[in-house]
Amino acid sequence: MPAAREFARRALADWGFGEARTQDALLCVSELATNAVRHGVPPGRGFRLRLLLAGEALVRIEVHDSGPGCPRVADPAEDGDERGRGLLLVEAVADKWGVADRNPGKIVWCEVAPAT
Repeated sequence: MPAAREFARRALADWGFGEARTQDALLCVSELATNAVRHGVPPGRGFRLRLLLAGEALVRIEVHDSGPGCPRVADPAEDGDERGRGLLLVEAVADKWGVADRNPGKIVWCEVAPAT
Protein backbone atom coordinates (compact mmCIF):
# COMPACT_ATOMS: atom_id res chain seq x y z
CA MET A 1 0.00 0.00 0.00
CA PRO A 2 2.76 2.46 -0.84
CA ALA A 3 0.43 4.93 -2.59
CA ALA A 4 -1.94 5.08 0.41
CA ARG A 5 0.98 5.59 2.82
CA GLU A 6 2.52 8.32 0.67
CA PHE A 7 -0.82 10.15 0.35
CA ALA A 8 -1.23 10.00 4.14
CA ARG A 9 2.38 11.03 4.80
CA ARG A 10 1.96 14.15 2.62
CA ALA A 11 -1.39 15.07 4.20
CA LEU A 12 -0.06 14.66 7.74
CA ALA A 13 3.02 16.75 6.91
CA ASP A 14 0.88 19.48 5.30
CA TRP A 15 -1.31 19.57 8.40
CA GLY A 16 1.69 19.75 10.74
CA PHE A 17 0.62 16.58 12.53
CA GLY A 18 3.08 15.65 15.25
CA GLU A 19 6.00 13.58 14.03
CA ALA A 20 5.82 11.45 17.18
CA ARG A 21 2.53 9.88 16.06
CA THR A 22 2.94 10.09 12.29
CA GLN A 23 4.43 6.58 12.12
CA ASP A 24 1.48 5.20 14.13
CA ALA A 25 -0.97 6.87 11.74
CA LEU A 26 0.91 5.53 8.70
CA LEU A 27 0.91 2.02 10.15
CA CYS A 28 -2.87 2.28 10.59
CA VAL A 29 -3.29 3.50 6.99
CA SER A 30 -1.21 0.61 5.70
CA GLU A 31 -3.01 -2.05 7.72
CA LEU A 32 -6.53 -0.79 7.00
CA ALA A 33 -5.82 -0.38 3.28
CA THR A 34 -4.26 -3.85 3.09
CA ASN A 35 -7.28 -5.36 4.84
CA ALA A 36 -9.60 -3.62 2.38
CA VAL A 37 -7.73 -5.04 -0.60
CA ARG A 38 -7.45 -8.56 0.85
CA HIS A 39 -10.89 -8.89 2.41
CA GLY A 40 -13.21 -6.05 1.49
CA VAL A 41 -12.89 -5.29 -2.19
CA PRO A 42 -14.71 -7.51 -4.67
CA PRO A 43 -12.89 -8.06 -7.99
CA GLY A 44 -12.94 -4.99 -10.20
CA ARG A 45 -13.53 -2.53 -7.37
CA GLY A 46 -11.28 -0.31 -5.30
CA PHE A 47 -11.37 1.30 -1.90
CA ARG A 48 -11.41 4.89 -0.66
CA LEU A 49 -8.93 6.27 1.86
CA ARG A 50 -10.18 9.34 3.68
CA LEU A 51 -8.21 11.39 6.22
CA LEU A 52 -9.93 14.01 8.35
CA LEU A 53 -8.27 16.52 10.62
CA ALA A 54 -10.37 17.47 13.65
CA GLY A 55 -8.84 20.72 14.81
CA GLU A 56 -5.22 20.16 15.73
CA ALA A 57 -6.07 17.39 18.12
CA LEU A 58 -7.00 14.36 16.05
CA VAL A 59 -6.64 12.59 12.72
CA ARG A 60 -9.39 10.22 11.67
CA ILE A 61 -8.42 7.59 9.12
CA GLU A 62 -11.22 5.92 7.18
CA VAL A 63 -11.03 3.13 4.63
CA HIS A 64 -14.26 2.62 2.69
CA ASP A 65 -14.81 -0.64 0.82
CA SER A 66 -17.76 -2.33 -0.84
CA GLY A 67 -17.28 -5.84 0.52
CA PRO A 68 -19.42 -7.72 3.02
CA GLY A 69 -18.47 -8.78 6.52
CA CYS A 70 -17.46 -7.15 9.75
CA PRO A 71 -13.75 -7.02 10.54
CA ARG A 72 -12.60 -8.26 13.92
CA VAL A 73 -9.34 -8.39 15.80
CA ALA A 74 -7.68 -11.79 15.43
CA ASP A 75 -6.92 -13.72 18.60
CA PRO A 76 -3.24 -14.69 18.43
CA ALA A 77 -3.84 -17.52 20.91
CA GLU A 78 -6.38 -19.16 18.58
CA ASP A 79 -4.59 -18.69 15.30
CA GLY A 80 -0.97 -19.63 14.65
CA ASP A 81 -0.99 -17.95 11.25
CA GLU A 82 1.36 -14.98 10.88
CA ARG A 83 -1.22 -13.15 8.77
CA GLY A 84 -4.37 -11.54 10.07
CA ARG A 85 -2.77 -9.21 12.58
CA GLY A 86 -3.67 -5.89 10.93
CA LEU A 87 -6.48 -4.90 13.28
CA LEU A 88 -4.47 -6.12 16.26
CA LEU A 89 -1.80 -3.59 15.28
CA VAL A 90 -4.39 -0.86 14.68
CA GLU A 91 -5.93 -1.55 18.08
CA ALA A 92 -2.49 -1.31 19.69
CA VAL A 93 -1.42 2.04 18.20
CA ALA A 94 -4.67 3.96 17.50
CA ASP A 95 -6.56 5.79 20.21
CA LYS A 96 -9.89 4.35 18.95
CA TRP A 97 -11.09 2.26 16.04
CA GLY A 98 -14.36 0.87 14.78
CA VAL A 99 -16.54 -0.17 11.86
CA ALA A 100 -19.48 1.73 10.36
CA ASP A 101 -22.04 0.58 7.80
CA ARG A 102 -21.88 1.79 4.24
CA ASN A 103 -24.08 0.80 1.31
CA PRO A 104 -22.54 -1.23 -0.14
CA GLY A 105 -19.88 -2.38 2.28
CA LYS A 106 -18.36 -0.76 5.34
CA ILE A 107 -16.04 1.90 6.68
CA VAL A 108 -13.22 0.80 8.95
CA TRP A 109 -11.88 3.78 10.85
CA CYS A 110 -9.43 4.75 13.52
CA GLU A 111 -8.39 7.91 15.30
CA VAL A 112 -4.87 8.99 16.21
CA ALA A 113 -4.18 12.00 18.40
CA PRO A 114 -0.79 13.71 18.36
CA ALA A 115 1.52 13.09 21.30
CA THR A 116 1.28 15.64 24.06
